[in-house]
Amino acid sequence: MDTVTVRIGHLAFDHADYDADGDVLYLHVGEPQASESEETPEGHALHYRPGTHEVVGLTVINAKWLLGRDGRLTVTVPEVIEASAADLAPGLSAA
Repeated sequence: MDTVTVRIGHLAFDHADYDADGDVLYLHVGEPQASESEETPEGHALHYRPGTHEVVGLTVINAKWLLGRDGRLTVTVPEVIEASAADLAPGLSAA
């Protein structure tokens, strides 16, 4: 997992891993940790610190495909936030 800075709306993630074969971007605050997860309306997975609503991770499904199609990524957390291709570039280059 690479140390990066990826911002999506008000959320900031400092660790990223990108699975190019599956087009899945894994973003974390700190090292991956135990979490509770829920699916967003867009089909991504938000990960919360157990017993809280503090976001500690986000799994983005079809990250590059969505950027190519829409030019941005939209995630509901519960408000809608967006990220541009430039915002996600550090994470998408993480291997």
